[in-house]
Amino acid sequence: MLSHAKRLFRINEQLLAIYIEYIDVKIKDNEMKNTKCFFTLLFIGTLFASCDKSDMNYENSFEKSYDKWLSFKETSGNSYRYTVTGSTWVGPAWQTVITVTKGKITQRDFKFTSTGGYDVPQEALEWTENENEINLHKDTPAAAALTLDQIYDKGRNEWLIKRKNTKAYFEANNNGLMSLCGYIEDACADDCFNGISIAYIEPLSTVI
Repeated sequence: MLSHAKRLFRINEQLLAIYIEYIDVKIKDNEMKNTKCFFTLLFIGTLFASCDKSDMNYENSFEKSYDKWLSFKETSGNSYRYTVTGSTWVGPAWQTVITVTKGKITQRDFKFTSTGGYDVPQEALEWTENENEINLHKDTPAAAALTLDQIYDKGRNEWLIKRKNTKAYFEANNNGLMSLCGYIEDACADDCFNGISIAYIEPLSTVI
């Protein structure tokens, strides 16, 4: 599948062909043909300038990863699970496993991998939500119940949007699929990451 930039370039190529055909019909004498060349070059310059502009950080890397996701989505039947990791600078750490079956979230598993010495209630240490219980647990550090389609959408339209006084991050270390996506505000000191960290992604057919 073509990336957004490639699709834009392909559309502009088609517009350029239509534009040149129009000029050929309307312009016949040599003087005006020189004018045609000038405006054609001007159009091409504008085309490439527009393609260079983007409101998104890591656009090329993101689009490559998005194409990998579309391929994975098809080969897995849109059935997979992925693990999101999280932590805080004071010690506690956790993980959330989201299970998606044919495009629908069917399970969310959460557990603390470290309490950092804090007293965490037994019932909060580890829990599972089945399909009809998704998002039952409130006030929890567990990752939101999102499909990878929704995560890539947030990456494109929220986490990687260029904004002042921030540093963006994007990695695709899960066989080309997203592993890190988000940003940190420059003025923030602790627990400042806005985005997602995905430890691994696997199709349900490989889950024992």
